[in-house]
Amino acid sequence: KCGYARRRLGSMATVPARARHGPPPAWPGRAVAPERMQAQDGPRKFSLLGSTGSIGTQTLDIVREHHQHFAVTALGAGRNVPLLLEQTAEFRPELVSVQDAATADQLVEALRDRLGPGAKLPEVMHGMQGAIAVAEHAQAEAVVTGIVGCAGLKPTVAAIQKGKDICLANKETLIAGGPAVLPLAAEHDVKILPADSEHSAIFQSIQGLPENGLRRIILTASGGAFRDLPVEKLKDVQVEDALKHPNWSMGRKITVDSATLMNKGLEVIEAHYLFGVDYDNIEIIIHPQSIIHSMIETADSSIIGQLGWPDMRLPILYTMSWPRRIQCAEETWKRLDFVKMGDLTFREPDHAKYPSMRVAYAAGRKGGTMTGVLSAANEQAVEMFLDKKIGYLDIMSVVEAACDKHVEEFVEQPTLEEIVHFDEWARVFVKGIVESRAMAYTQSRE
Repeated sequence: KCGYARRRLGSMATVPARARHGPPPAWPGRAVAPERMQAQDGPRKFSLLGSTGSIGTQTLDIVREHHQHFAVTALGAGRNVPLLLEQTAEFRPELVSVQDAATADQLVEALRDRLGPGAKLPEVMHGMQGAIAVAEHAQAEAVVTGIVGCAGLKPTVAAIQKGKDICLANKETLIAGGPAVLPLAAEHDVKILPADSEHSAIFQSIQGLPENGLRRIILTASGGAFRDLPVEKLKDVQVEDALKHPNWSMGRKITVDSATLMNKGLEVIEAHYLFGVDYDNIEIIIHPQSIIHSMIETADSSIIGQLGWPDMRLPILYTMSWPRRIQCAEETWKRLDFVKMGDLTFREPDHAKYPSMRVAYAAGRKGGTMTGVLSAANEQAVEMFLDKKIGYLDIMSVVEAACDKHVEEFVEQPTLEEIVHFDEWARVFVKGIVESRAMAYTQSRE
């Protein structure tokens, strides 16, 4: 058992706890733009966390194309110096942060060579302190959070405390941190704008709804690599099979999550935190074409959805431009052709093939620290699957084992420190259970 003394370290202990009936949703069934966002004088300024990743590069593509509307004041990245060098030279941010001191020194030297003697260099920082500085940069009005995992929590909290709106592309911010982050956002009148396709579709669909107008959320799922594979054959699938997504080109981890449907289970939790809808009124359906990105049902039984070709840039753009709509060129933004699109089909997900749904809904209803443990345990299990240390069917087995074990130390009203602690605990637990199973198997063979 993990003997955790609930320490309160520094300012993290002051983050508001989860309310008895759950934290206040970011958008309680409707979306009303504050007056400060109605009019924009000049380009809206952003800081960007995770600039060299998929979300970051697509965000900068948008800034490049729509420079009259958007500007970047600070960039945060990891160790990809060649790409960060190009981004810094093009967009000229005032501040750049990298993962460690050695990478910072390398970037400074590369910038001097690239920009030439006498050129003004941006301030270069590193580590968590640097990421926080990017998030709370004085010139930024909003932050695009593209950092993966719980590493994005502290910078997001720092940005909220400085009154920056959040363009949310980091799932852990709400799935793990929702009980602490949402009350903080409400306190500082910060808007959390979803940048993934499903929650952006819901957010777009609730525009103009009256109070109590939202009845149900319908999340669409492609079904992943194994949607047409008989469930009895899953025991034989390999890593290479799980990475063959039929519709989207994505990172390895999210592609595996799509195969297990855990991505959709996590999105159910995120939808609950974002829109305040009860878990009984959030549904998942398989939609193989990935054209309808999600839908809502209104109080009078109307269905409203958002459609488009699979393209992550559109939800990112909407978080940056909301409540405005930006005119996009047909050459770079492919318009939806209903004739070419063809048929749209739907099916109920197979719970035997996708046990992740049951586990995710149970964790969501439990709330508190359980959702963060679910997310962290899954991330660790998927990493070990990709490293070929466990089989495909082992992923959900060890995730569920972590959630079962966490019941012993579950915290309903966690601080940010407790959320981060149990994220780390879940990863260690999954590693431990995999190692113990491997040892037992080895001993049985001797």
